[in-house]
Amino acid sequence: MNNVGTVISIRGSVVDVHFDQRLPSLFNLLQGGEKQEVMIEVVAHLDVRTVRGIALTSIQGLAQGSDIIDTGRSLEVPVGRELLGRVFNVFGQPIDRLGPVEAGMKRAIHRSPVPLDRQVSSAEIFTTGIKAIDVLAPLERGGKAGLFGGAGVGKTVLIMEMIHNMVGGHGGISLFCGIGERLREGEELYREMKEAGVLEHTVMVFGQMNEPPGARFRVGHAALTMAEYFRDDLGRDVLLLIDNIFRFIQAGMEVSGLLGQLPSRLGYQPTLGTELAELEERICSTASGSISSVQAVYVPADDFTDPAAVHTFGHLTASIVLSRQRASEGLYPAIDTLASSSKMLVPHVVGERHYRLAQQVRETLAEYQELKDIIAMLGLEELSQQDRRTVNRARRLERFLTQPFSVTEQFTGLAGRIVPLEAALDGCERILNDEFSHYPEQSLYMIGTVDEVKPA
Repeated sequence: MNNVGTVISIRGSVVDVHFDQRLPSLFNLLQGGEKQEVMIEVVAHLDVRTVRGIALTSIQGLAQGSDIIDTGRSLEVPVGRELLGRVFNVFGQPIDRLGPVEAGMKRAIHRSPVPLDRQVSSAEIFTTGIKAIDVLAPLERGGKAGLFGGAGVGKTVLIMEMIHNMVGGHGGISLFCGIGERLREGEELYREMKEAGVLEHTVMVFGQMNEPPGARFRVGHAALTMAEYFRDDLGRDVLLLIDNIFRFIQAGMEVSGLLGQLPSRLGYQPTLGTELAELEERICSTASGSISSVQAVYVPADDFTDPAAVHTFGHLTASIVLSRQRASEGLYPAIDTLASSSKMLVPHVVGERHYRLAQQVRETLAEYQELKDIIAMLGLEELSQQDRRTVNRARRLERFLTQPFSVTEQFTGLAGRIVPLEAALDGCERILNDEFSHYPEQSLYMIGTVDEVKPA
């Protein structure tokens, strides 16, 4: 027997439905419209007969008195090997015009995190081939890393380069989740991955800017459900890339506002911490496989005390901060080497040599930062011999930590480089030992390994 309800009010994307037979459970999917094309998710019980739902699609065609059918289940997405190389929306429907996907199974997007006794924490480094990250903020295999930065400092480019390097180097499965981003970026990423030959190891899920807040709010859960299948059922290592986790928080803020909840600080939803934790805690490693995640985090007005940034920081093992100042100086990737950090950068995980070199690089760059004001006022000539040597090393280190990317090759004309960790450490060590003090600092700019340095 179909459980049919009646629409009693519509306000934006919020729909209240009255059911005479039985009350649908929370997170149940409701369908309405002439062709059952309007999808609504139950988010609250108003009384014993009335539910409040958020529309996941356009509500065009619904009106007061329209019939709504309770499907009796929550939103489900397909899972399986057949998903590789395809692009999906929040409902698990392919949007790449390559026909339907013959997946044998479907799973609900609302799932509990893996119990703590089944989680595995391994102190293993996940190398990216990007010098500044591998040396100063190494990622954890099965961990969560955040790319923090304001608009236009290169978060998406860095994520695209990581996909290129990791699928090529690690041979795992990549799952890209676009939350509330521009459709143009998704289309460009799809074409580039196809040209690079890595698309057959990748699944892409999008909830774009033009979609209702309900769809953007649930697309992260849909992507995670697909990733969990590859980890738990196939025992694979999955790289989950989310661009942008702030848009997930923003969609939750819109949903919260539509539901009439009182906002907390700076207009964010009162349930911000809970909603973010429900998503983040599902990203973990088990004995069968791992989900490693890299998440772009837009920082509103470059304010790192914003609640969205603060709550996200708490879930991460590595924080890679992008700097607008470095971007303006042409130092790409524009990673702020002093603000970025990783819980993996300890001697018993990365080794004594890596830890020592990373600390020396940080100290040199920190000293240079302090000397910049003196140089600006009095000039380099007024510094002591020791300080001058520090400045020379720091400027060469800054340029050595730049790197040409494969995904920007068409714009820069420079072939992309993947630099092994050992080669990156060797380069830093040789610069710290003043081997390149007689070379112009520009000779270290936009190269791969230190062996590419050419004397003037």
